[in-house]
Amino acid sequence: MFRQLIAISLLALLTGCAGFTNREAIEGQGDPQLWKAHKAQISTLDAWQINGKVGIRAPKDSGSGTLFWLQRQDYYDIRLSGPLGRGAARLTGRPGAILLEVANQGRYEAESPEALLEEQLGWRLPVSHLLWWVRGLPAPDSKSRVTLSSDSQLARLQQDGWDVEYLSYAEQNGYSLPQRIKLHGENLDVTLVIKDWQPRQLGQ
Repeated sequence: MFRQLIAISLLALLTGCAGFTNREAIEGQGDPQLWKAHKAQISTLDAWQINGKVGIRAPKDSGSGTLFWLQRQDYYDIRLSGPLGRGAARLTGRPGAILLEVANQGRYEAESPEALLEEQLGWRLPVSHLLWWVRGLPAPDSKSRVTLSSDSQLARLQQDGWDVEYLSYAEQNGYSLPQRIKLHGENLDVTLVIKDWQPRQLGQ
């Protein structure tokens, strides 16, 4: 009986490892086990407030401005202001109920933030993935290729047609979080510079 339990445990472990490997190909200098521990810690963050700058380069709209991002579990409030081509924009919502407000243009609703931004601003920006990428994590619902830095943090991420570079990190409240990120997708380049991270777990 004991041998059977050991065999079942090993099989479950191998199956889990195979699933992890299939979803996430790991490269680079870092230690995969330290990376796994880092992911587990950062994944517990379900609330934060970010202040920083964003630069966007697209065929129709290019410019830079300020970024404010409030996240509370599945609710988000993302505000962009400054010379961003079409003016200040505010994206709020939770799954299935998204609202985009554009200065001097109006309010628009949709079930998907990606569809809403593309329709109204012409940006193909994977907002649902950004909830993970901004924390230095690959989104869990699709395959990814990660390149680890020497300190076992994410240096580069390739996922769903996007190439994401992590240029620097900052320590905040015991968490190591991205400070400068470059995203390159089809006809869209985005640079995020986060000046102030306020991470926390709800309920603390």
